Amino acid sequence: MSLPPPHWPIDFKTTLMRAILYVLFIAAITQGAYLEALYMPELRFSEYGFTELTQTAVLATCCLMLLYVRHVLKVWPTVTLLLFAFIASSLVREQDYFLDEYVARHTWKILVALIVIPSIAWIVIKRHAFLDEFRHYSNTFAFGLFAGGVLTTYVFSRLYGRSIFWQAVLEDNYVRDFKDAAEEVVELLGYSLILFATLELLLLARRMHLRRKASQTLL
Repeated sequence: MSLPPPHWPIDFKTTLMRAILYVLFIAAITQGAYLEALYMPELRFSEYGFTELTQTAVLATCCLMLLYVRHVLKVWPTVTLLLFAFIASSLVREQDYFLDEYVARHTWKILVALIVIPSIAWIVIKRHAFLDEFRHYSNTFAFGLFAGGVLTTYVFSRLYGRSIFWQAVLEDNYVRDFKDAAEEVVELLGYSLILFATLELLLLARRMHLRRKASQTLL
């Protein structure tokens, strides 16, 4: 059976500090998108712009944190494998332009399949362990943030960034730049929520790891 999360509360000072850091991060990426639009007219909201590159950096950071949780802290290995497969697939998908341009068309689909299929197969094999781990994970703040990030990125940004929506709003003044900016910035916000969720998971996993070490020491 997997180790449940520790029950001792996080003090208000720590919670407040994290909230301030998250607010500052969101303010920073918003300001970055503004500066991109202001000073990078040729590259704004393209694959070489601030927003797209930041999305890549955020996803790559999430992948590294999940690998650390799974292989170093050794907490919830099947849940973290599923999260890693999901985020790594998103990271590959974000590189579709470069892969199509410099490798071959549809390369990203092959890479995603190589990530997803073995991961899902392993989770199915370990499904009892996964369900036990997920029972604990689903009751954490990290899961709530992750769910919010997924809904923001993969549902809201897609619907909000539809061309027909912005054509209806702007009518004869419609320019694709409006649509691209709206979709990419909202997508970056969603990825940021996933980043916060992964960080919260790492911090929780570290507490679980320390508790496990303490228990082993007592034995």
